[in-house]
Amino acid sequence: MTISGLDARELVELALLLIGAGALAGFLAGVFGIGGGAVLVPVFYECFELAGVPLEVRMPLCVGTSLAVIIPTSIRSARAHYLRGAVDMDILKYWWWTIVLGVVAGSVIARYAPEQLFKYVFVVVAWSAAARLLLARETWKFGDEMPTGILMRAYGFCIGLLATLMGVGGGLFSNLLMTFYGRPIHQAIATSAALAVLVSIPGAIGYIYAGWPVAAHYPQVAALQAPLALGYVSLIGTILVMPTSLLTAPLGVKAAHAMSKRALEVAFGSYMFIVGGRFVISLLQGQ
Repeated sequence: MTISGLDARELVELALLLIGAGALAGFLAGVFGIGGGAVLVPVFYECFELAGVPLEVRMPLCVGTSLAVIIPTSIRSARAHYLRGAVDMDILKYWWWTIVLGVVAGSVIARYAPEQLFKYVFVVVAWSAAARLLLARETWKFGDEMPTGILMRAYGFCIGLLATLMGVGGGLFSNLLMTFYGRPIHQAIATSAALAVLVSIPGAIGYIYAGWPVAAHYPQVAALQAPLALGYVSLIGTILVMPTSLLTAPLGVKAAHAMSKRALEVAFGSYMFIVGGRFVISLLQGQ
């Protein structure tokens, strides 16, 4: 049996890779409060390339599927952090509606944006985060307290917008912002896990909307056949990845609270540098 040029052995290998990616994504969602999307998008990219998904729709399909997968992962991770009393509910109440507005804007952009835009966003944000975390200095601050008013609202909108274009839960951005304002990284991670819920649910719905014209006008596109997709959300990818990510998210939360602040920063920064590099290579090769 073959699907999109893959034989049975290759299909099994692809499925096992997705299941393993789900386990890793769930664990890192708990450790870093990132929803797991920073793990899933690069892995989905490799998997969908193997499955014969055309380049033109491969990256948005990765991003949309990632957002769908991290819905339950982010909910479970946020609940685990909340039970430990680590979530800053004041920030959550301040940001929630502007983040949702940013997600809506990102979904509209995704409907019309070229494939390369998603990669550029991923690389710029990933490497900026890596530089901040690996070269961190205590003097690198925007202030000692989180701002209020329009600046705080603008931060929320940008978090929602960039997270939707990158396929992450928004934790990457809120982590950085909160630590730039002197918040402990453990609190930033916990609050970011809760924010990921606000990004992932409307974000996944937005990518179904964004990819619908592709399904309507290009039904022959492999991206919407082999992975069995709704718009830009692959159902097969979601089904294979979601269960293991749910199982490992609480383990990541335990690991996060057992690690030191600097160990978390180095681990997170190293990972973001590596995954950003993968898409730099892709852009240089035109793939």
